[in-house]
Amino acid sequence: MTARILIVDDVMPNRKLLQVKLEREYFDVLTASSGAEALDIVKREQPDLILLDVMMPDMDGFEVCRQLKKDPATAFLPVVLVTGLDHPEDRVAGLQAGADDFLTKPLDDTSLYARVRSLVRLKFTVDELRSRGDAYRETDDALLQKPIVDARILLLDPDGEDVKLVRECLHHFGQVDVARDVAELDVISKRISYDCVILPMSFDRQDGLRIASRLRTNKETRMVPLLMIASDEDAVRVNKAMDIGVNDYLMRPIDALELVARVRTQIRRKRFTDSLRENLHMSIKLATTDSVTGLYNRHYMTSQLNSLISASRAHDRDLSIAILDLDKFKSVNDTHGHTAGDEVLQEFARRISQSIRGIDLAARYGGEELL
Repeated sequence: MTARILIVDDVMPNRKLLQVKLEREYFDVLTASSGAEALDIVKREQPDLILLDVMMPDMDGFEVCRQLKKDPATAFLPVVLVTGLDHPEDRVAGLQAGADDFLTKPLDDTSLYARVRSLVRLKFTVDELRSRGDAYRETDDALLQKPIVDARILLLDPDGEDVKLVRECLHHFGQVDVARDVAELDVISKRISYDCVILPMSFDRQDGLRIASRLRTNKETRMVPLLMIASDEDAVRVNKAMDIGVNDYLMRPIDALELVARVRTQIRRKRFTDSLRENLHMSIKLATTDSVTGLYNRHYMTSQLNSLISASRAHDRDLSIAILDLDKFKSVNDTHGHTAGDEVLQEFARRISQSIRGIDLAARYGGEELL
């Protein structure tokens, strides 16, 4: 997967080194030497991701990130802060500024590529949903800033060592459920819709990546954000985790502020993409459904009829079509008004819907005619 990436760093050798690495992986690379130049390039070139240095003289990376995230046109642009700072409070400051991730110099190539590809995949998904007509509404931007309440978080913790810390840190988001083993995790995750699942990278000689992979293949948990907790000995497997669909990870010892910031980011992303998908489904429904009767509209039925007739001829099967017309319907509208007429149509449509089989189709053909 290729993408257009903007590198922002006031030190030219740093820019060149990153540029060579990313171009070697067939990314299209842009560069900027200051925060102001970066903001200008973003408006002109619309990159897919920004690698942003924190320590810059004119405008530091935190401020650039804040400006990008408060602008609706760039609020969804993934930003990875790149810095030599490696303190938990620096990572938290970056995440609170709206950054999607935080990489520490010197950069590990494998980790860099895994992070970039993971965020680019997310960006393309959001772009696709936002481009589908009415699937995106301006009011959905507020979801990115709205306080998180009533969330459901699931923690897999066989040893019980993280339960107290996780619940203390995340209780204000909502409810934190705990699964003590993989079997319990499978049952709970399929029964309840979670906003985030937190997994250890390894435990009891079991591979957390296999559990993550299984969660990604189940339709009930396919879209749930996965946050993995890794130890130093798991570092080499973190990049594999990102490749199989894990959304983010946290290194031990767990920093409370970083845990809160990363979980908040994942829940906000999920709720936003859920909203986009819901709007997309609603747009499709509105495009194919008659607003009065709730049956399919004439346009949709016409397109389906062509397919049904072709299939009937190809397989030598019978096809029946019935058109029903309500007699003297005009007198209902004239005497009782169009609202009463709509209620008659709705009741008639309800009775038809209850009387047909699952393989049948019912539509409003026009006026008081149903098909």
